Amino acid sequence: MNTQRLGVNLDHVATLRNARGVDYPDPIRAAHLAIEAGADGITLHLREDRRHIRDADITRARTLPVPLNLEMAATDEMVAIACRERPHAACLVPERRAEITTEGGLDVAGNHATLAPRIARLREAGIRVSLFIDPDEHQLQAAASLGAPVVELHTGAYADGKPGELDRLIEAARKAASLGLEVHAGHGLTFANVAAVAAIPQVRELNIGHFIVGEAVFLGLPETIRRMRTIMDQARR
Repeated sequence: MNTQRLGVNLDHVATLRNARGVDYPDPIRAAHLAIEAGADGITLHLREDRRHIRDADITRARTLPVPLNLEMAATDEMVAIACRERPHAACLVPERRAEITTEGGLDVAGNHATLAPRIARLREAGIRVSLFIDPDEHQLQAAASLGAPVVELHTGAYADGKPGELDRLIEAARKAASLGLEVHAGHGLTFANVAAVAAIPQVRELNIGHFIVGEAVFLGLPETIRRMRTIMDQARR
């Protein structure tokens, strides 16, 4: 069996905490529970408006026993924070203040000049750079030309049931691998739709957050992660 990594995004544990302005539930406590249940990594998105994860959460997460993936906008502020905190990985995502969640992939091809120095700075700091992009060949080519070793394919359109999106993801994963890129995927994945994405041979890691935190209300966080892990593993057989 080709084991696929599961990264668990715990932003919305922090969203619940921030709703009352208190210090619970603690996303770092949730991270330890997630790791015990089988998470291979933890993802945290430090937004510019700090709507969920805060700077102090990133500092505390550095002590976790699994890789920390810092989702972030490609801005000078966020690059400086990443270089200070030195997470294992930084996933560059598009960010718009008015959005409820990330709405699409990063336009790597259209922002080549601004992304290049920021990616270089992160790599010089020893941080593995990932680019969150739509499953589009033009964007894949641009990502490879920038020297980012990893792309995370945006699965939102697939999760929304748009026809043909699974085929686009399959083809994009093949193309990315042919370009020497490590392939991850995420956004909108649930128990009901994750298996088809997990089965794509080139996809090495899935990053899942909102569904896991939401389902944890009913099943508990460890059980939700164990069930997701089981579905992923069965899809790889």
